Formats: sequence, C-alpha cells, structure tokens
Amino acid sequence: MTTVVVNGDAREVVDEPVRSLLHVLREELGLTGAKYGCGEGACGACTVLVDGVAAKACVTPLADVSGRAVTTIEGLGNGGTLDAVQAAFLTERAFQCGYCTPGMVMAVSALLAGTASPTEDEIESGLDGNICRCGTNARILNAVRRAASGGPRAGFVATAPPDRDTPGMQLGQAAAAPWDLTRDDEALVDRLGD
Repeated sequence: MTTVVVNGDAREVVDEPVRSLLHVLREELGLTGAKYGCGEGACGACTVLVDGVAAKACVTPLADVSGRAVTTIEGLGNGGTLDAVQAAFLTERAFQCGYCTPGMVMAVSALLAGTASPTEDEIESGLDGNICRCGTNARILNAVRRAASGGPRAGFVATAPPDRDTPGMQLGQAAAAPWDLTRDDEALVDRLGD
C-alpha cells in the first residue's frame, strides 16, 4: 500500500507503480471529475493538481505522487461553495458538453495560483495542452479573465439546506433555455442567480 493525499485526506491505495493516477482516482477512490480523454497527456481532460502544479493524471504514475498532495476538481471550493474559477466558468458558460471542463478548471486554478494577473500570452500558455472539442475557447478565455479579476459572481453556492434561502446557483437548477437560444445573456444570468 502507498499513501496519497487527495483533496486533503490521506488515502491508502494499492501500490502498483505502473498504474496511472487517473486510474486510481477514478476506479479506486471514486473521484470521477478527472476524465479519461486521450490517455497520452495531450487533451488535458484528466488534469489535476499535484503539489499545486497542473499534471495530466493519465500519464502520471502512481509512484510519482506517493506522499504528495493531489487536488481534483472535487477538492475545489469550500463547504459546497464554488471557488472563483468554477464560478467564473459557470457565469461565462465556458462549456458545452462539459467533458473538458474539470481539466480546464484545474489548469486555470494552477495558472492563477502562480500568476494572479496573467497576461493573454500567460493565459494561452497556461491552457496549452487542454483541448475543448466543442469550441468554447472564447468563453473559456473570458472565464479565465473573470476569475483573474475576481469577478462579481465568484462564490456561487453549489448546495444549500432546503430550509435556507441562500442566493446563488443551486445544483439541479436548470436554465429556462439553452445558452445559445437566449437572446439576452444578462437576463439569463440574472434568472440563474447572483
């Protein structure tokens, strides 16, 4: 057995150094946010943080993370509240199918942890190796800019007790119409919550 610290919790996993971190996260620990895309570290769908640095989990051997801190998309936020990057992606609707989104969010989190106010070149460099096949690149870049600027919608509440009137986006709340069929984007965002 080997110990990996995942989202702040020390986890004992079977010590098979040839297994990828992605396999351990998804199959052994049940953390399915990191996605299997290419299996070669080229698409970024499996991006997680290892000691705060973006890493492609599909090509990261388990032996390389023994005793190190691994953060997955499930480990962002605090007590059900989305962190600034997650909130910015939601506000900018920086996804379509959503498959790449966890990896994108993790890459942006690593970028902003190292560079609070990145230039356009630094943003592009920070996202190099993360691919959105749906083509939402412009919205993804807007989300990065919003998160870097501390946009006004940071801190959406992801869950709340049913007896509490908590402002923000609630899980399971659906938009009145798909983003691309809405004429007034600001009105849609207002309907989704502040």
